[in-house]
Amino acid sequence: MDIRIEKTEKAIRNAFIELRSKKPVEKITVKELCQLAYINKSTFYSHYEDIYALSDALELETVASITSSISRSYEYSAENLDVFTRELCLAFSAHTSLINILFSGKEKSRLAGRLETAIKELVFRKYPEYQNNVEINILLSYCIQGAYYAYVNNQSADVDTLIQVIENIARTLKPLYCP
Repeated sequence: MDIRIEKTEKAIRNAFIELRSKKPVEKITVKELCQLAYINKSTFYSHYEDIYALSDALELETVASITSSISRSYEYSAENLDVFTRELCLAFSAHTSLINILFSGKEKSRLAGRLETAIKELVFRKYPEYQNNVEINILLSYCIQGAYYAYVNNQSADVDTLIQVIENIARTLKPLYCP
């Protein structure tokens, strides 16, 4: 990619994150973003359709980054849900500031839904037999959504303790579905 395009893209994203840290996405205007990024509106529109497309792109990148960090270190299966949830929480921890900015307010539940979809795709690619297993689907949903909300809603807790508790919950669930 041309270095000028990279610099412009970085300026747009940094300006958006700065604005998003202060206000909801629906209150951000292209005009103020362009002023902060030192670009013209036409430059912004050559990169993104609108503010929501930019927000969506950053959200999807965050989801991809989280899933790639857990997919490198984990063999997905219902037999090691404790490892899965620990790795998922560690991935949340590595992305905390971006998660808190991009998925704050009304956007909070978007990350959990997007993560569930992306992680299930990874799991089903490796274990296609899980796709039609209702119990495994429910268990995955519970672990993904539960780990996310437990992490996000308890960020004031010690991270090691939080991860350990979430991991223990998943370990307790394992015998119910993996005898």
